Amino acid sequence: MADIDITSTSTEGYATTSGIGEWELTVDATDQQGPNPNAVLAADYASCFIPAFRVGAQQEGFEDLGAIQVDVAADLDDDDDLSGIAFDIAVEASLGDSVDDVVARAEDICHVHSALREDLHADVSVADGADL
Repeated sequence: MADIDITSTSTEGYATTSGIGEWELTVDATDQQGPNPNAVLAADYASCFIPAFRVGAQQEGFEDLGAIQVDVAADLDDDDDLSGIAFDIAVEASLGDSVDDVVARAEDICHVHSALREDLHADVSVADGADL
């Protein structure tokens, strides 16, 4: 038995609805009935990286980071394949000299980061002490 079971269905066109547990997610290559697959992947990456960032910060001794916001910039090549991803992270807490250590821990923890090919790993910048 698999650890994750998902049923994805497309009845016509380019939209696919996936049943993920009790949730449904519609992804559409044409952006008409939902976000396109590349946008979903970029959002999924950020959604995985934020909790990994929180855990990495806890491991570095920071208990409460407050709000975290990630602005994702994803580049596409001529074939519309993802060619680059960058995260600009704003975090309310001040991390000082520990920022790079927190990012490194988050990269080790984030499952999506581990799953992507190395040349597509996000280029991460952090603005700590942000007023969010």
